[in-house]
Amino acid sequence: MALLTVSGLRVKFGGPWILEGVNLVVQRGERVSLVGRNGAGKSTLMKVIAGSILPDEGTISLENNACVAYLEQTIPEHIDKRVFHVVAQGLGPVGDLLARHRELSAHPPDTDKDGEWLTQLTHIQQELDACGGWKFVEQVETLLTRMGLQEDRTFHTLSGGFKRRVLLARALVNKPDLLLLDEPTNHLDIHGIEWLETFLLSWGGTLLFISHDRTCINRLATRIIDLDRGVLSSWPGNLDDYIRLKEAALEIQERAFDKFDRKLAQEEGWIRQGIKARRTRNEGRVRALEALRRERAQRRNTVGQVLMHLNEGERSGKLVVEVENIQFGYQNQLYIRNFSTQIMRGDKIGIIGPNGSGKTTLLNLLLGRLPPDQGQLRLGTRLSVAYFDQMRGELELEKTVIDNVANGRQQLTVDGKSRHVISYLKDFLFTPEAAISPVKVLSGGERNRLLLAKLFLEPANMLVLDEPTNDLDMETLELLEFLLVSYSGTVLVVSHDRAFLNNVVTQVLVFEGDGRIAEYVGGYDDWVRQRPVLQPIATKTDTRKKTEKSRPLPPEKNKRLGYKERLTLEALPGKIEALEIDLAELQKKLSDPSLYQKNTTDFNTISIRLDETEKALQAAYEQWQQLELLAN
Repeated sequence: MALLTVSGLRVKFGGPWILEGVNLVVQRGERVSLVGRNGAGKSTLMKVIAGSILPDEGTISLENNACVAYLEQTIPEHIDKRVFHVVAQGLGPVGDLLARHRELSAHPPDTDKDGEWLTQLTHIQQELDACGGWKFVEQVETLLTRMGLQEDRTFHTLSGGFKRRVLLARALVNKPDLLLLDEPTNHLDIHGIEWLETFLLSWGGTLLFISHDRTCINRLATRIIDLDRGVLSSWPGNLDDYIRLKEAALEIQERAFDKFDRKLAQEEGWIRQGIKARRTRNEGRVRALEALRRERAQRRNTVGQVLMHLNEGERSGKLVVEVENIQFGYQNQLYIRNFSTQIMRGDKIGIIGPNGSGKTTLLNLLLGRLPPDQGQLRLGTRLSVAYFDQMRGELELEKTVIDNVANGRQQLTVDGKSRHVISYLKDFLFTPEAAISPVKVLSGGERNRLLLAKLFLEPANMLVLDEPTNDLDMETLELLEFLLVSYSGTVLVVSHDRAFLNNVVTQVLVFEGDGRIAEYVGGYDDWVRQRPVLQPIATKTDTRKKTEKSRPLPPEKNKRLGYKERLTLEALPGKIEALEIDLAELQKKLSDPSLYQKNTTDFNTISIRLDETEKALQAAYEQWQQLELLAN
């Protein structure tokens, strides 16, 4: 028997069916990737399988009442519980008992004259004895340790990356037979994504996940399933195989639709021939025509493609940016050390580094918004810069889609031609109804498309894109890649999407720690092949080590953490989380495009604080990794 069987599933919320006769079988041990366009109903299908949405029709059956855990795409707000409690919630009522017992035990009152505290503690202990709940304590603690989580931290004080880890731990603590993940890699840096992939591969359970990260899909998925116009189809092989086979299937379908439409037009012409046709009219042919009409009315055509076009404007000078031995630091500590590079017109440059490593600071230095402490900076001539903000700070949530793009105008000038704003927005898949909706009701993918529509409206010969791929479906991603590759201007892009970097950039700038930024030719995979590998130090008499392949030195097997090192290791997750929260707040302030014009002093102060925080965070990560190696 299959682990999961879905039969004849139908769901609608008004309008056409979102899920129309969906059938799905998942075997134990599979890792199935669910793909499809934004708004196709992927999250709805997940929620139906998880039991949070009831279908209009159809059945869902699990092998021997198997356990299902679901991790949503969005991080819940207003959770003020400690990490232990949030993770233990995955156990249900027994988890609440464990969390309550731990809270009472850790915070006894100074006096308990009426015995209320002791009575509560005793009552919870009895309930845990009765339901056998004590066996789950080690289960929770082991998972917290494995995922690098500090149980006493409050959830709402954590950074986004650690919140995702906590929620994943909550989903895994009850050892589910089937794990459902909705966009688990969103807003994680490359290190975090690779950690998640490695963790899920080692977990070994059955996985059904939604993702637009093509590298992640290729690494994790054992099968691809595609949700298209309410119908689910299964595709063997990897993502590349799916794309090739799906394109061929769509071509066959389009040819069949064309043949059908020609026949329908022929029959419609026959029925309208008038008196002469009525005399010889065949009632069977009339009934067949009515059936053709019904079939055509029920057809759901493919969702249109985004029609983006870059307005390049005036060409910049051949030299765009030149920096020589620039340094930036604070209080005698360097954060960017002796960095030199030359950016020429048409270069496509990717910037790689963990969250908090200094990528925003580097962008500000290269754009001349932040002066270096030492070194030379030279900007080219006739530069017009368009900036894509990953925080979507340029979108006004209460205003409509139209007002965000056109600011009250009905006509826009696009590539030198006048176009109505509704027509322009249709290129980005916004219907007339969506165009008059407030931005706050849009999904993450729709907001990214709106920001691209706004960005590409103005002429620019230099694009600065900060995480442009979040929430975009694969079709839109591929079109964006095509536009950037064919764009004759200069591109600076910060991204954690490895496939996107491979397909777009011609060189990468990589943060390698201690203020060092290295430059590599090619994309992400090229950097992985070129990056230096730590080698053991060989002496003149040690000829054996000279012949060995270069590889990282393993940790000393006999070395153990001392008491102070253990305390440091336990405290580091909390320190990292606090630094990430500070970093996010500083980045949000610095993303305000008017900050530099309003007050240069504030801009410089925030930039300095940002760099200081980035440096501290990088050092904390390195220390944590070193101690984890010794601990294991």
